[in-house]
Amino acid sequence: MTADTRRARDPQARRAALAAAVIEVIAEVGIGRTTHRAVAARAGLPLGATTYYFPTLDDLIAAGLRRATEDLRADLERRAPALRDTRDLAAALADLALSYLEDRGQTQLEYELFVAAARDPALRPLAEMWLTGMTRLLEPHVGRAKAGVLVALLDGAMLHALVTGGPLDPVPLTAALRALIGPADNG
Repeated sequence: MTADTRRARDPQARRAALAAAVIEVIAEVGIGRTTHRAVAARAGLPLGATTYYFPTLDDLIAAGLRRATEDLRADLERRAPALRDTRDLAAALADLALSYLEDRGQTQLEYELFVAAARDPALRPLAEMWLTGMTRLLEPHVGRAKAGVLVALLDGAMLHALVTGGPLDPVPLTAALRALIGPADNG
């Protein structure tokens, strides 16, 4: 039995395939242009499967955003040791931002989530997971207030790179992070 045959008979596999597909579609065209039809085509499933498992487009989008948030949480957990063990937090954070931007589609998806959460209170807990997750990673190094400011700077720098389509220059970013972290907290 092939993976496609198993997926055709497995409701959980179909849900997972649709959640993965909606992430790809959102990253490619944005939430506003995401449709059941585009997600079904990307997942290689019939259009009826999208509405069977996710009756509304909002349900489908929320499923994709939940999955993206879970993936992001796992990614943050993988990155935690590098931040915990570094002697140069500012450089490590600049490297983290650069590595996030290596997958611009995923990064765009995260910012799509932020914009959608600004409009839809039901999505806010998903967006807040990213903000609180990163803040929690930094809090032991710099305290809660400063961690929030660092996350805002990182988000702004990455959003700027996404909007301009240009690279993120780690030199000024590291300098700005060092200025915010301060010499006593910098390792």
